[in-house]
Amino acid sequence: MPRVTDEYRATRRAEIVAAASRLFTGNGFHSTSMADIIGESGLSAGAVYRYFQSKEEIIGAVAETALSTADAVFAGLLADGAAPSPARAVTTVIESLIARGAHDSGTGQDVTRIALQVWAEALRNPDLNRRAGEAFGRLRGQYAEVARRWQAAGNLPPDAVPEQVGAAMLGLTQGFLLQRLLVSDTTLTGYASGVEALLHTSTF
Repeated sequence: MPRVTDEYRATRRAEIVAAASRLFTGNGFHSTSMADIIGESGLSAGAVYRYFQSKEEIIGAVAETALSTADAVFAGLLADGAAPSPARAVTTVIESLIARGAHDSGTGQDVTRIALQVWAEALRNPDLNRRAGEAFGRLRGQYAEVARRWQAAGNLPPDAVPEQVGAAMLGLTQGFLLQRLLVSDTTLTGYASGVEALLHTSTF
């Protein structure tokens, strides 16, 4: 029997996640069954269950795809000790999330739609709540690092708490994703302009 490589396993797993993403985007989590996912993937039931024991595990994998896009963005923003402004950080992350997430190369779907479902599902699914909390905590921590560097450059009040500023910046990011999907006249350009105006206003 030929040896199954890590690359092969990663490819099969990605195929299952992509199939589930297509169904979740159109039908939602609860209207999609494991049988639906198996059929959409084109793989056998045994092959799918070899990688995922339940639909909840697949939801978790899809959630990680939807929630982890910002990591690469922050790696670029914070490279070589850079200290970007909070406004630039928020707008850059939002722009990147839409550019990459609206037509995700791995799933072929708008994963920002799935992210919204993940937030709702995390309220009832403890494991997904933990996964989402970790991902959002990581994102909030990255924003806090932006605030910390901006403060060190003398651009935030000395008594400002970077973690609190990071939490507010995360809220601006989540707010755009929500408004983009639910408020029809929300535009990336308009929202980014609002963030720039808001965060460039000095109160000290």
